[in-house]
Amino acid sequence: MNWGSFYAVISGVNRHSTGIGRVWLSVIFIFRILVLVVAAESVWGDERSGFVCNTQQPGCSSVCYDHFFPVSHIRLWALQLILVSTPALLVAMHVAHRRHAHKKLLRRTGRGGPEELERAKNQRFRITGALWWTYMLSIFFRVSLELAFLFLFYLLYPGFRMLRLVKCSAYPCPNTVDCFVSRPTEKTVFTAFMLAVSGLCVLLNLAEAAYLLGRACRRLRGSEEESKGAWISRRWSTYRHNEINQLIADRSLKAKSTGTKKSPAEKTDRCSAC
Repeated sequence: MNWGSFYAVISGVNRHSTGIGRVWLSVIFIFRILVLVVAAESVWGDERSGFVCNTQQPGCSSVCYDHFFPVSHIRLWALQLILVSTPALLVAMHVAHRRHAHKKLLRRTGRGGPEELERAKNQRFRITGALWWTYMLSIFFRVSLELAFLFLFYLLYPGFRMLRLVKCSAYPCPNTVDCFVSRPTEKTVFTAFMLAVSGLCVLLNLAEAAYLLGRACRRLRGSEEESKGAWISRRWSTYRHNEINQLIADRSLKAKSTGTKKSPAEKTDRCSAC
């Protein structure tokens, strides 16, 4: 499989990921894909030919090998990497859809020049709204698939330690025969390493989900405080407006009462004039 092309496809999500998401992608590429391609495949390259049993019975070695290694470690890890990385394409497809809709809007409004289209092509979207839900869904699928493969590995190989000698009595072996595994120490080391990196990816995904939830809660709290502040401001403005209107009304009533009720001095002056 061409892992370089596969990494190029999933790395398109890197521009729209959080910092933890970029770390997760680096762990996927460096500690899983590179180790699987460069080292692990060479270690397990002779797993079938190096599995030798002390019998000449035809088919006995093949049956015993299938009994102790029902699924190859390399193929199981390759399938795990493909399925675990695939949910990231949900985010890539969502971003591509939003970018396409933005370009259509630019052309419809007459602003679809080369510079605007190039800027829209390189636009980085914030993880909010529908994109937030898509991103959280992809994280949920990643964690679920990682845990499912860890559980499957435990069912197939209860202990990650590779034994040097296994005893097999399956048909068509004539009796209980001894079978020897090639490079058991190297295989044990790589198995423990791949399982540890898988657990690290689970922790990174959970940390990214917690980070996104925290950001969403802060945005929600900020919008609530902003709306509450706007409501208080409107109430205060209404109160001040009513207070000013009441003050104006009181002054006008006072002025009317002063103008209609004449003082004794005014009455005396009017009588003197008469």
